[in-house]
Amino acid sequence: MTNNDLLIRLRYALDIKNNEMVEIFRLGGMDFSKEEIFKILTKPKVNEDGEYDLTPSDDFIPCDYDMLEAFLNGFIIFKRGKQEQKPNQEKSTPPTTKRDTPNNLFIKRVKIALSLTTEDILDIFREAGLRVSKGEIGAILRKADHRNYKECGDNFTRNFIRGLTYKYRGTPDQK
Repeated sequence: MTNNDLLIRLRYALDIKNNEMVEIFRLGGMDFSKEEIFKILTKPKVNEDGEYDLTPSDDFIPCDYDMLEAFLNGFIIFKRGKQEQKPNQEKSTPPTTKRDTPNNLFIKRVKIALSLTTEDILDIFREAGLRVSKGEIGAILRKADHRNYKECGDNFTRNFIRGLTYKYRGTPDQK
């Protein structure tokens, strides 16, 4: 699953409008026009080897890790507001050697933005038909260089987004 897919699916699940997408990216520190947002929200073409062709074109802009991170940071600010720094508090940037995978980053930041608890996440997965334990959720939410960190796979992330869709838009049998 590409980063573009993550944005497309999240946008659908939470019914985020085009203007809101522009605003969220702006809050995350990246300025895009509506036209550029449409290009980011386009699925990449599949080449003859069956792999995604992530080369930029006139109708496609690939979403790299930094763009995804900026969007998710902006999404937190969009949903929860800008957090004011306390007078004696320095902005901390932990010296980590490893980065989260896009899937782990996605689940962590959506959890923060939507103020979800671990129980809420378990309910979201249950809604999607996937049984997971608190330990699995905890391992995914850990820092990348923690010894119990677990990389989140595409299927796990797809089910998380499916559960979000059911929670915020209703299940297929409710429509």
